[in-house]
Amino acid sequence: MSRRDENTFKVKPGAPKTRDRQFLSRVLTEVSKAGGKALKATLSHPAGPARTGARRGRGQVAAGLAGRSLGAHSRRVVIKTRLVVLKQAGARSTQTHLRYIERDGVSRDGERGQAYGPATDEADLPAFEERGRGGRHQFRFIVAPEDADLMDELRPYTRELMTRMEADLGTRLDWVAVDHWDTDNPHTHVVLRGKDQTGKDLIIAREYISCGMRQRASELANEWLGPRTELEIRHSLAREVDQERWTGLDHQLQQELRNGSIEVGRGPQDAVARQRRTLLIGRLQRLQVMGLAQEVSPANWTLSPAHEPTLRAMGERGDIVRTMQRALSGQPRELAVLDAKVGATPVVGRIVGKGLADELHERGYLVLDGIDGRAHYLRLPIHAELADFPTGGIVEARSGTESRQADRTIVSMARDGLYRTDLHLAQIRAASPARDADAEVESHTRRLEALRRPGIVERLADGLWRIPPDMAEQGRQYDAQRTGGVAVELRSHLPIERQTRVIGATWLDQQLVGIEGGKMTDRGFGGEVREALKERIGFLTEQGLTERRGERVVLARNLLSTLRGRDIETAAKVLQAETGLAHRSIADGERVTGVYRRTVLLASGRFAMIDDGMGFSLVPWRPLVEQRLGQTVTAIVRGGSASWEFGRQRGHPFVR
Repeated sequence: MSRRDENTFKVKPGAPKTRDRQFLSRVLTEVSKAGGKALKATLSHPAGPARTGARRGRGQVAAGLAGRSLGAHSRRVVIKTRLVVLKQAGARSTQTHLRYIERDGVSRDGERGQAYGPATDEADLPAFEERGRGGRHQFRFIVAPEDADLMDELRPYTRELMTRMEADLGTRLDWVAVDHWDTDNPHTHVVLRGKDQTGKDLIIAREYISCGMRQRASELANEWLGPRTELEIRHSLAREVDQERWTGLDHQLQQELRNGSIEVGRGPQDAVARQRRTLLIGRLQRLQVMGLAQEVSPANWTLSPAHEPTLRAMGERGDIVRTMQRALSGQPRELAVLDAKVGATPVVGRIVGKGLADELHERGYLVLDGIDGRAHYLRLPIHAELADFPTGGIVEARSGTESRQADRTIVSMARDGLYRTDLHLAQIRAASPARDADAEVESHTRRLEALRRPGIVERLADGLWRIPPDMAEQGRQYDAQRTGGVAVELRSHLPIERQTRVIGATWLDQQLVGIEGGKMTDRGFGGEVREALKERIGFLTEQGLTERRGERVVLARNLLSTLRGRDIETAAKVLQAETGLAHRSIADGERVTGVYRRTVLLASGRFAMIDDGMGFSLVPWRPLVEQRLGQTVTAIVRGGSASWEFGRQRGHPFVR
């Protein structure tokens, strides 16, 4: 054996023992808990990710490799992801989402957003939607670089990110995107079609969705802007010391918890580490003032179990307050958030601001200037569309978990389980002849029509209903299930200044006859409503519909019906000239059958134009009829509302 051979050392490991395998298994289990599933697959089966990638999704290997060079100085990028199963979301889901993200006011110059794609600055959204029809799913991302405000444009950044994703996933991607500059954190919405370049379903590995894509985005931000300097990191953390929200310092504190406590007086003693320790101590002292931390001994702290949820709730509350202040443009108001709990007072007000509280799931919010003198913030039900709530319109919001006064009134009026509209009319007229009994009973009938749909009540004949004893409770449960906790109804699309001198049954007229109510003050919007009511009374007096008797104002009988009829007659003349069809007026209780042609928006509300082949009629519109556009429908009109029947089958049509 030569001398060179003697100095050569070669390792020849044997097969791992059972105990070693158990130890490795425990290590891999802990790695998996920390989110390292791709690493687990790589260690367990060196050829595994390539072999299992097709089964578990594309990008599994890339997720384990992406961002390995990233460190503490990396630029942070937040990515939110939503996988949408198109069959469950509905046929119009993609169209609705694209309309949301391309809405007005989101571009850098305050104009309408413009969708773009891999090679065009003006994406063909109808063509993109058409390509996605019949697909199984769709990916929706929000990409928000922390330092997006330092970038001149987000389009090149997004295109490069999607190009790198194509390399990671091994397929070309079909996507469109819209940049949003209307928030404190500029971001990009990306809609990715769920098909690969071969037309098969695009399955992306969970590891890539949760980590890989974010790491690629952070890697790209580093290349564009350079890593964060120590000074930038220090200034960023210093701003977090006193903030009343969940911060990066709080995240560090959570990571340093050992057996329920934090030791902040020990550790590395270099200058950078000492400065970061100082910031952590400052944050702990601030949390102690807030009741979320306690110093049990020198340099030894504990955190409250409510530390994270409290700070996240406070951050959300702060965002809401800033949103409301922007919407009110400096007008002094007491701020309130609509509470969905039982017993919460209904809110009536004017829409002064609206937007998306959750952009990924398109859940909107409204800011109301209430008649009670306060400003209210409320989240819309999940499937409500912002376009249905125009700025300046009047809405009423109530807890969806509280029974309605109308339901309780109907139950109290029922005899032997039967509610009769004629008896209700007689009671109102006997109790107060000045009240518009027809309008009040009509509003209760509309509620009964709504409860008939889920089978809570039954209409036996015109004006006769079978009522269960627990109708109020069933109605409450129905509202809670339908609205998700808050029920919001548009009372008028017209601002009050346009309602004062218009022919039509307006929201102001409903205030006059007393079927709409709410605690009204002289402050803010409540004061404006009081002045508008005075002007409205003057206009109605000119029209011969009210009469002053000293300090009293006497309203014409059936005021709302009269105004609604005049409004319809005026609109019918315009439609006759446009279509050449004759208008056919409808008597109360009459059945109308025809094709639903269009929606007509009047001062009295929305109406559906029904074409019966010989003429047209205007019928009070309801949201459920919109999906029947161009189809044959039947409506039974009663006062200011209508019940609808769909389908041509004999015997038992689909009734709403």
